[in-house]
Amino acid sequence: MDNTADFENLVPDVMLDAVEQATGLRMTGVANPLPSYINRVYEVHATDETRLIVKFYRPGRWSRTALQDEHDFVSDCAAAEIPVVAPLPFGNGQTIHQHDGIFFAVFPKRAGRQLEINNDEDWLRVGRLLGRVHVVGSQRQAVERTILHPDNATRKQVRLLLDGGFVTAPCRAEFTDLTARLLDRITDLFDDVERIRIHGDCHCGNLLDRPGEGIMMIDFDDMMAGPPVQDLWLLLPDHANRSRRELDLLLRGYEQFREFDDTTLRLIEPLRAMRIIYFLAWCSQQVDDFKFRSLYPEWGSNAFWQRELADLAGQLQVIDEHLGH
Repeated sequence: MDNTADFENLVPDVMLDAVEQATGLRMTGVANPLPSYINRVYEVHATDETRLIVKFYRPGRWSRTALQDEHDFVSDCAAAEIPVVAPLPFGNGQTIHQHDGIFFAVFPKRAGRQLEINNDEDWLRVGRLLGRVHVVGSQRQAVERTILHPDNATRKQVRLLLDGGFVTAPCRAEFTDLTARLLDRITDLFDDVERIRIHGDCHCGNLLDRPGEGIMMIDFDDMMAGPPVQDLWLLLPDHANRSRRELDLLLRGYEQFREFDDTTLRLIEPLRAMRIIYFLAWCSQQVDDFKFRSLYPEWGSNAFWQRELADLAGQLQVIDEHLGH
């Protein structure tokens, strides 16, 4: 189903009407768009002065069941008193609503400043938060979310880029060779590794520091089933071998709540390479979106692909050094 045109025509009046019908609340005319690369997110105000955040999910990306996996994970975290922003139930108690084939959800507005990790205690705090989140994440399965394994994720993303004709002709052979070599190096490392519900996109932009309340984790849009280390490495200031101190602090905080398998630290640099390919595939699915085109005007050009190939080749070299090839 392709509702791209409907998504681009999701003007404030249409969006506000949909929110009113779903929530039963009367809205004012306020509809402030918020930064989001893939969904449409607005701050809206009800006439009773309630401030809400409404997220319209990009059509075709997630099924209703997959969105329910996200909402269940966030709600489970909230029930465990972990600082998150859980979707609000309305009417029939459901948190997923629909307007012209577009799913959306409504959240309470929660302010906070982006977390800055400035000292040892900050690393410990983040580690403790992740340990608590992963305790909850391990308690049930995500039925329809991405499984973070090269065979389930990266291989499909490579095929999407090649079969869709997104890689320019001069770069196609090198991209094919590099990704084949990468998959050959890393795939077996992910076999027999614990996979639980994880945030999936845990960087400082998705952590808010709220004085008196601690660190709040936001935006579970990319939640997946994967190795817990995925939620650690995006926070690191450098490659794994140059971030040992930060890792030690994260794990010291983490293991106050949950045991961590240290052998999975070898997955950090492979995960970094998988992230590069994931982002390329994600971008390829947004190329017809006006907002994306304005943000990434050079995406898909030959010069763009040459830069990406250099990054991939450099990361493959890092992986070979770490794995002793």
